Amino acid sequence: MSTMTMIEAIRATLHAEMRRDDRVTVLGQDVGQLGGVFRATADLRDEFGSSRVVDMPLAEAVIAGSALGLAASGMVPVAEIQFLGFTHQGFHQIASQVARYRYRSRGRYPLQLTIRTPFGGGVRTPELHSDALEAQFVQSPGLKVVMPATAYDAKGLLAEAIRDPDPVLFCEPLRGYRMVKGEVPDEDYTVGFGRARTARQGSDVTIVAWSAAVQMALGAADELARQGIDATVLDLRTLVPLDVEGLAEAVAATGRCVVVHEAPLSAGFGAEVVATLQDECFYDLEAPVARVTAPDTPYPLAGIEDQYLPSVQRVVDATIRTVNQV
Repeated sequence: MSTMTMIEAIRATLHAEMRRDDRVTVLGQDVGQLGGVFRATADLRDEFGSSRVVDMPLAEAVIAGSALGLAASGMVPVAEIQFLGFTHQGFHQIASQVARYRYRSRGRYPLQLTIRTPFGGGVRTPELHSDALEAQFVQSPGLKVVMPATAYDAKGLLAEAIRDPDPVLFCEPLRGYRMVKGEVPDEDYTVGFGRARTARQGSDVTIVAWSAAVQMALGAADELARQGIDATVLDLRTLVPLDVEGLAEAVAATGRCVVVHEAPLSAGFGAEVVATLQDECFYDLEAPVARVTAPDTPYPLAGIEDQYLPSVQRVVDATIRTVNQV
């Protein structure tokens, strides 16, 4: 076992997968000579050469489209879009082409490709860098959406994504890159999609989260424990596929639920979680499911992002209200 930050786990996985399979190719803006804006691809070009680690122009549609072509040709591309907010510039390629290619080709081209991209607040980024757009891609059938919250999962889920025969959007939390550390096995392993993780076990209420919001939920659970409230924290890990059974079981066990995410409230993935719980465990609920999210406004300037993002205190307050409802 090694203690790694999330960015170290991602970098180690990319090295390992490129050694394991010579079809794996990394492409994106600044991934080669610079080693990525966050150094996720550092030293890859030195080991594997410029034919497998390719610097691309500042054109997200070209990066996504090139990855599609490589995958259709039998390669295993891992494309990096520098920030999830920039994927709007390539959305037509990702949603209309990459996600649909197996369907459109009647199964001839499943497209074994991964698109890595960071997102999320708490690091004082400029405009468009922190936007949480994951729900927009959930509505792109054919695309898997993966949201690691720990260094362990970053390695295991990324290895699973690269080896998966279908396209995967792999969203990495900016604040987790260097702030989240954990024990990571040195040996090869994968974490399967569609299996939620119980990050903390409790009996009074279930807090559902993904990506960086999991750390926020755990901080809230610690504070709630000091106030006599025992909270389960459920890390969804993947939004597509969603662990419906695990989600329903965790919420049915406590009868109360709070969902936390960084995206705006309206049509955020939290709404899908609420709808799923209505279908799967309505009669187990003892109170309405609460959501703690960003407001329905554009992401603000860095100086006031703390007023925009969900916080530990907001999660605590929402959870106390939910627990106290009769």
